[in-house]
Amino acid sequence: MDDFNKESDFEAALITALQRYGWEKDVLKNPTEQDLLQNWANILFENNRDIDRLGDYPLIQEEMEDLLEQIRRLRTPLKLDGFINGKTVSITRKNPDDTLHYGKEVSLKIYDRMEIAAGQSRYQIVQQPRFVRREKVLQDRRGDLMLLINGMPVFHIELKKSSVPVIEAANQIEKYAHEGLFSGIFSLVQIFVAMNPKEALYFANPGPDGKFNPDFYFHWADLNNDPVNDWKVVAERLLSIPMAHQLVGFYTVADDSDGVLKVMRSYQYYASNKISDRVSKNDWHEGNQRGGYIWHTTGSGKTMTSFKSAQLIANSKDADKVIFLMDRIELGTQSLKEYRAFADNVDDVQETEDTITLISKLKSIDPKDTLIVSSIQKMSNIKEDAASKMRSKDLELMKSKRLVFIIDECHRSTFGEMLATIKATFPNALFFGFTGTPVFNENEQAMTTTADIFGDELHRYSIADGIRDKNVLGFDPTMVMVYKDKDLREKVALQESGAYSIEEALEDPTMSKTYYRFMSSAQVPMAGKREEDGSYVRGIEDYVEQEAWQTDEYQWAVVDDIAENWRTLSRNHQFHGIFATSSIPEAVRYYLKFRKRYPQLKVTGLFDPTIDNKGGYALEKEDGLKAMLEDYNAIFEQNFDIGGYAKFKKDVSARLAHKTPYKWVKPEKQLDLLIVVNQMLTGFDSKWINVLYLDKMLVYQNLIQAFSRTNRLFNINEKPFGSIRYYRMPHTMKRNIEEAVQLYSGDRPQGLFADHLPDNVRHMNATFAEMKTIFKSAGVPDMDTLPEDTPSKAKFAKLFREFSTYLQAARIQGFTWNKREYSSLIDVEDTSEEEMIQLLPTEDDYLILNQRYKELRTGGAGPGGNPPDDGGEITFPIDPYLTEQNTGVIDNDYMNSRFEKWRKQLLDPDADPATVEETLTDLHKSFAFLTQEEQKYANIFLHDVQTGDVKIVDGKTFRDYIFEYIE
Repeated sequence: MDDFNKESDFEAALITALQRYGWEKDVLKNPTEQDLLQNWANILFENNRDIDRLGDYPLIQEEMEDLLEQIRRLRTPLKLDGFINGKTVSITRKNPDDTLHYGKEVSLKIYDRMEIAAGQSRYQIVQQPRFVRREKVLQDRRGDLMLLINGMPVFHIELKKSSVPVIEAANQIEKYAHEGLFSGIFSLVQIFVAMNPKEALYFANPGPDGKFNPDFYFHWADLNNDPVNDWKVVAERLLSIPMAHQLVGFYTVADDSDGVLKVMRSYQYYASNKISDRVSKNDWHEGNQRGGYIWHTTGSGKTMTSFKSAQLIANSKDADKVIFLMDRIELGTQSLKEYRAFADNVDDVQETEDTITLISKLKSIDPKDTLIVSSIQKMSNIKEDAASKMRSKDLELMKSKRLVFIIDECHRSTFGEMLATIKATFPNALFFGFTGTPVFNENEQAMTTTADIFGDELHRYSIADGIRDKNVLGFDPTMVMVYKDKDLREKVALQESGAYSIEEALEDPTMSKTYYRFMSSAQVPMAGKREEDGSYVRGIEDYVEQEAWQTDEYQWAVVDDIAENWRTLSRNHQFHGIFATSSIPEAVRYYLKFRKRYPQLKVTGLFDPTIDNKGGYALEKEDGLKAMLEDYNAIFEQNFDIGGYAKFKKDVSARLAHKTPYKWVKPEKQLDLLIVVNQMLTGFDSKWINVLYLDKMLVYQNLIQAFSRTNRLFNINEKPFGSIRYYRMPHTMKRNIEEAVQLYSGDRPQGLFADHLPDNVRHMNATFAEMKTIFKSAGVPDMDTLPEDTPSKAKFAKLFREFSTYLQAARIQGFTWNKREYSSLIDVEDTSEEEMIQLLPTEDDYLILNQRYKELRTGGAGPGGNPPDDGGEITFPIDPYLTEQNTGVIDNDYMNSRFEKWRKQLLDPDADPATVEETLTDLHKSFAFLTQEEQKYANIFLHDVQTGDVKIVDGKTFRDYIFEYIE
């Protein structure tokens, strides 16, 4: 891998590489916006010389100004994606020489996503484009590179030399955007690329109102999901033609639901291509229905991938219809919204209210009816409905079409008769499945695996890949012991021996033999296990009667655990939780317990609202539904009833996901906890869910699906992982978790689970010790200023970021600064020898180090100060979150008490000078909490106190004086 000590050398090398991969040899150097507008005008003229467009009359400045005005009105990359990919744009002719069209509207071809490296497509490189400042007090800027397709700047690239982290290039892009430089023709930029020779990031332009989020800065990867970072390979695989053209034309998605432009990750690209390639090569008369399946982990954007696959197929015209099949009607509604949000036009994705509509859409030859969303239930009835309504000719017409079915979450009930019916109805159709949790031999349903139904695995992106790439979060599962193991073991030993008491069991030889066997963890473990021959050996928890997990005592313990840990786990009500229970009656009982003991928590429940007349729990269920709806209506000022339960579910979903109308929901209108039985444990996405509580047994795909409700990305400092707390049969659940992880991580479970609290405390100790060593070596043992040399600053920056990550994780796991020692044991199954881990840093140490970290941006000068002149370029990454966060009130009382003590000693003629000096030293140590600028004025103030040049006023704090001096 090449090293470049000069950014200009790297820039020149990249230009040469791009020219090798399809970009034009003539480079546009140092152009202004006006130069680029003229270049665009020239290309538009060359590409629109037809008599009914521009003829022989070039575009004049007023006409280009009209185009610019259209761009300004659209403003955001979301809307401008439609402008770029709309093929044509209309203007009113203002060139007086064009007498044929003067004053009339003409349509201009601007870009064709299908015209790749062919036809009229032009691919130009811009070197060092000039940005004019948007505000008088700011500076003019120069970018590094822009890539133009047909004259439009669709890529902007910022480069850094070998020694500078790539994140600094991304930060520079963010700074330019903040200064408003990506406006006018530059607002057409769709994709940003940040590069140094050893790493590259690409991400969609968030636009003038958007937020730059490093969680959505992506590395390109190869087909096996291994990241590609060498700049030459990035130039060849990501920025080359045709790839760059395709990325803008096919692999960006204007997502109306989130209001942002999105760019696909590499694994989404490979999966979409695999499907479209399979369709293009299909023999439609062969009757092979198994197209294949995509294994992409839950939370990795499968819906977008499936939509793009369908769009590619539709654009290529390799199939007549693409039908998205959903397992549940309500999921069909959710996915319909998502697909329509992704589509160029809302009408591009057709919904099917009933089978009559479905039949008409399938028969239709209108291109708008190519993409269809339907439920598997509706599609499975189509043959029967067609026959009953005398539409057999319609059925034959539908069968004759080239149909592609894409089935999302295909691990679900598609294994029933409905899919078999659909396959029988359309014998020549091609079926593809998408799932984050395929069914294998280990967890097969009805003797059938995902491969049996859909064919070969076309592409894999496992949960281990997702966590490694930081596209989804890892998990922090915690077993909560409501019952002590010893008590359960004793209960089972007595139960199985037939004895009523320990005394009776020990006195009877037969009973005692059984009793001792069950009391031995070596002979009967807490969790059962499956032997190699397939037989199952029961564990203690398998012998415990189900009633033990349903008592009021047990349920109150669960409710208390959830409520007592709520503020910590939810980060003071910022996030929401899901509580999965084993049955509807249990869900209702839990709800009533929360309402009785913890009314301050905003809790509701979701489950099948159907009420039958078979007795049993029907009345209890109805009363529970009634209570939940009445409380929800009262808390959130709604008016739902059992008849409109579907609307209630949509409202709950939107509230938990912070979707319209709850995008900016206030804390008092947030739902804290949702109690469910089965609903919302698959297919529901919300980055605001960070904890799952389980009083329910889950295995394999259902376990991973449920866990994955918590693993959507948020700011890593606030949501470092998804938390899981499980109560019922905890040892058995721990075994289930290990088996599911082994199956779905591709035997690469590293990183799936977050470090436990003892590990995070050890990490904090180690990084703190290293930071202390850095300051001590730099001659700053009190850590009251930054080291002067850049290598020490860089090392400190890296270590403090790591320390903060460990601290945030530990806080969620129960860490507090007041507790100074922690047990090394993880849970009751941890058989290692216990050691007590002493916490080395204090909260004061952390606050001081955080203050030093904030000063890194200014080179140690502090806010308002001047950084040292060392070339001006920061050669190490700085996390903006850590520099902006408020760490709480600095210990003013401590500082003030030291100041008052010192002042009184100064006024006391009998005070021991050594004691006065010692108090002053203590006061100086507290200055480490202050910025460098504040420290400077604090010292001036103290000098004035000593010389009597300042008047001390009762009630003023030490910091009040400092701020007065600064002002």
